[in-house]
Amino acid sequence: MTHPCHKSQLPKLNRVKGQVEAIGRMIDDGRYCVDIITQVQAARAALKSIELAMLQTHMGACVADAARQKDPTKKEEKLQEVTAVLKRYL
Repeated sequence: MTHPCHKSQLPKLNRVKGQVEAIGRMIDDGRYCVDIITQVQAARAALKSIELAMLQTHMGACVADAARQKDPTKKEEKLQEVTAVLKRYL
């Protein structure tokens, strides 16, 4: 199986890159702490959005493909992958 393409996330990732660079400039400029924290939170939220979109693609393509196969090992492998990812959220 080929992996799904995530290139649609690149523009969003480039925006996050710009946000992180701006945060560095804010720190260099000695900006107010709360303003910097707000921008860090915005960058984290944007990364989370990218992460969730990629997880959704993974579930819809990779996990669904494994579920259609007759090999129970592949099904269990994908289930364990998704479980491990979700555990990191808790």
